[in-house]
Amino acid sequence: MSIYWNSFRTFFKIGMFTLGGGYAMIPIIEAEVVDKNKWIEKEEFLDLIAIAQSCPGVFAINISIFIGYKMRKTPGALCTCIGTALPSFLIILFVAMFFHQFQDNTVVAAAFRGIRPAVVALIAAPTFNLAKSAHITWSTLWIPVVCALLIWALGVNPIYIIIGAGLCGYLYGQFIKPTEEQHNEN
Repeated sequence: MSIYWNSFRTFFKIGMFTLGGGYAMIPIIEAEVVDKNKWIEKEEFLDLIAIAQSCPGVFAINISIFIGYKMRKTPGALCTCIGTALPSFLIILFVAMFFHQFQDNTVVAAAFRGIRPAVVALIAAPTFNLAKSAHITWSTLWIPVVCALLIWALGVNPIYIIIGAGLCGYLYGQFIKPTEEQHNEN
């Protein structure tokens, strides 16, 4: 089977059966792309997640484009992007056609209220898994805690946090990490 068709089908399935948005898709994408199909390595997947989160736009589309591009350049990115976006487009189109018929239905409203807590869990689970995979230790745990507090308690715009984190990561990679590696070799 063609890699293009297989990647389209995989991301179409992910887009069709994932509730809760892009972050809820992370464990499913990882299972399909890293574990099952072995299209990319786990470390590359974590890097692509970080890049996708930093880019403007919908996370699910961003991550699918980056994975597709990593696999087969622009044609791969198109296949994975369309595969991810098409189910949502079709579902929204279908709902829009019939929404007026069930917008006041108490059963539908109750179903959406029941889905909300599940979505929170779907977002929380990959967050903890990413933290574990990123080798966050007690000495580095302060970074996400401080960032979350700056956003939540002080109202700092997340864009400034992203820019600051990117700058700090760059400076760390340029100046501190080489000296740590050199010190570890001695």
